[in-house]
Amino acid sequence: MNVMASSMARGACPALHAPMLTGDGYLSRVALTEAISPEQLAAICKLAIEHGNGILDISARGNLQIRGLTLDSAAKLEADVRALDLPLREGLAVEWSPLAGFEKGMDPRPLGLAIMDHARALRGRLAPKLSVVLETNGLIRLDDLLADIRLVATEEAEWTVFLGGTFQTGHVIGSVRDENAALCVAALLDHFASLGPKARGRQIDPATLPQDVLRHLKPITAQAILLRQNPFGPFALGLNLHTLRIALPFGQTKAGTLEEFAKQAEALSIGSIRPAPDHSLLVFANREVCQSLQKVATQLGFVVKADDPLRQIDACPGSPSCNSARLATHAAGRFAAAETSSLFDGSIRLHLSGCGKGCAHPTASPLALVGSENGSHLVFCGKTTDTPIQQLAPGHERAALRALASLIETSRRDGETNHDCLVRLGPGGIAAALGEGP
Repeated sequence: MNVMASSMARGACPALHAPMLTGDGYLSRVALTEAISPEQLAAICKLAIEHGNGILDISARGNLQIRGLTLDSAAKLEADVRALDLPLREGLAVEWSPLAGFEKGMDPRPLGLAIMDHARALRGRLAPKLSVVLETNGLIRLDDLLADIRLVATEEAEWTVFLGGTFQTGHVIGSVRDENAALCVAALLDHFASLGPKARGRQIDPATLPQDVLRHLKPITAQAILLRQNPFGPFALGLNLHTLRIALPFGQTKAGTLEEFAKQAEALSIGSIRPAPDHSLLVFANREVCQSLQKVATQLGFVVKADDPLRQIDACPGSPSCNSARLATHAAGRFAAAETSSLFDGSIRLHLSGCGKGCAHPTASPLALVGSENGSHLVFCGKTTDTPIQQLAPGHERAALRALASLIETSRRDGETNHDCLVRLGPGGIAAALGEGP
């Protein structure tokens, strides 16, 4: 089987048939539309060891990623993965809650499958990273995922339609009845295709939308912002069904460790397991089994508590895993979680990037440490490519993290979050607390 390689350029998107070159070899993505069995997950882990470097990711969008491939081994991986008879998502990225089908309300899966079916006819005419998000306001929300087209369910069997951005930053263009939603999105995709393979949702001027789109839409004045839920650990889905949600530190693990987790799940007679957004895994079983598997996850080093600071740190593989990296991101992240845990009150995410590409968190972060040839730099409320507020000498990242934690502890006012405190102090106040750069 021949594979088509994607480049490292921004905008490329890896897939089984099109692995992407990264700093540690080629990366292939295994995207799923449904849960799989523990046996199937264990088989994927074996393939990651056999064909790659034995490192496996769960992305922020809940996709499995196998690292350290060559073009030859990527072709063998694709053939072996397809032989597992998995519910693979092919083509356009259409995402919905991993709890779809378990929760009351609108089931997004039929709509999602219809959208993907239409997109097959547009293959090669849409941007590689184009994505559609279907949000049904359940326990696990997808508000923070970037989407070119976002549909958010309402109580009136309708969908509010957004273009570009996240739930908070996307542009609302109207609402559509559920029975017309597939036609509306199909017309939007046709419009994207007519604009060329680089067109993205954030670039679309709503005033230029064609009549094929507008005829499905009606005006909407406001979109209610619902309380975020996103439970973690064991939680109930029904009278006799629970879910265990755990996460991979920095979204990454050794494939052998995840394989052991899958084997333990199989030994507990668990039938379904699913990668999920925020680098997490969902396991479906009764309460007692979920609690038993949570203990296994703790022993294997997975994140099992909602307030674990590691959940608030985004980090790429970093040095020495990635040849492009100039920062040991995982070591810095574990230091931050253990030694400066007061930073993480829930209002701050720390992005640790080995280089300026920002693979782990492409959008703006409250704080980002970015590796460079001459040390690293600190970005405040921005992307890795934004102007830093401070250049750090090589090896000074830990001291900077300590200084930030100390600054917040001594400067935060009553009622302020850590993020509020840093915004009030501003770039100048933060830079002054860090001292002079190199």
